[in-house]
Amino acid sequence: MRIITTTAVALTVATPALAASANGFFTFHNTNFTVMLGALVFVAILLWFGVPGKIMGLLDKRAVTIKSELEEAKALREEAQKILASYERRQREVQDQAQQIVANAKKEAEAAAAQAKVDLERAVVRRLQTAEGQIGVAEAEAVRKVRDEAVAIAVAAAGEVIAKQMTRDEGNEMIDRSLGEVEKRLH
Repeated sequence: MRIITTTAVALTVATPALAASANGFFTFHNTNFTVMLGALVFVAILLWFGVPGKIMGLLDKRAVTIKSELEEAKALREEAQKILASYERRQREVQDQAQQIVANAKKEAEAAAAQAKVDLERAVVRRLQTAEGQIGVAEAEAVRKVRDEAVAIAVAAAGEVIAKQMTRDEGNEMIDRSLGEVEKRLH
């Protein structure tokens, strides 16, 4: 329909060419008439074979294809946005979990450090007490050894002094007294 309208407009515009030709417009010697006649025949052939309808059908089919591709692209975009939102949500969750893990690890490390400090202080106190005990035992042992040595030296010296000053009868009497003393203490 548009083509017919366009042809009619072209004929109307070509009227000044009519006036310019000397032989008249409707002769094959007039190039304007020949071109117009060829164009009309061409348009008539196109209309006869239904080319405009076929072109319109192809264009409609292409429009439907483009529309379906756009709808598919829109659906894919929406799906991609959903997936992106899901990944962003997962990323936030993982990030939150990582922060919680780090915070818990810090708390546990601080607690472990505090416990280690307490344990170390207790161990130091125990070792100091053990060392003090060992020093006390060693001191007592040294005092005992010195005392035993002093007693042994005193006994030996006393024995020598007594042996030099005492007679045999006095010595026997002293032994008897000592045995009596031991006997009293044992019973």
